[in-house]
Amino acid sequence: MHPNGAAPKQLTRNESLRLLATEDTGRIIFTRRAMPAVELVHFTLDNGDIVIKTDLSGSLAATRGAVVAFEADRLDATDQAGWSVTVVGCSREVTDPVEIGRLQRIGLRSWTAGEPAHFLRISPELLNGQRLYAHGEVNDFGTRHPAESEPVDA
Repeated sequence: MHPNGAAPKQLTRNESLRLLATEDTGRIIFTRRAMPAVELVHFTLDNGDIVIKTDLSGSLAATRGAVVAFEADRLDATDQAGWSVTVVGCSREVTDPVEIGRLQRIGLRSWTAGEPAHFLRISPELLNGQRLYAHGEVNDFGTRHPAESEPVDA
């Protein structure tokens, strides 16, 4: 438990993927010139994978075939509540023309300066999700987190 009364809860894989599907912006963490780098990206969840639209001549070109981390979250500082999901997996370029056509129809946005005609797919090999909510708050799964003085049903 945190000193402010909030308590983290480990999420299942399905809960984590469900929460990821509610967001469209996240961060990809990768290595650039042997240093950690982070880029803010738009993404979508596609069959359990994270898909990012990008210009592969830009900074994300270095992620093709590399192990990367990806993180998305939703936090409310006022209520000290929210969630965070981190994924680790290999980033690979989507090359199948049928799949590219399907992904283009999704309407995924990109912040890259060039023509973002490429897609990267990250399949979660490791997935860690945490939900943080204040004691007594009803979380987004419909479960009330008990206050410290309340008994917890087994």
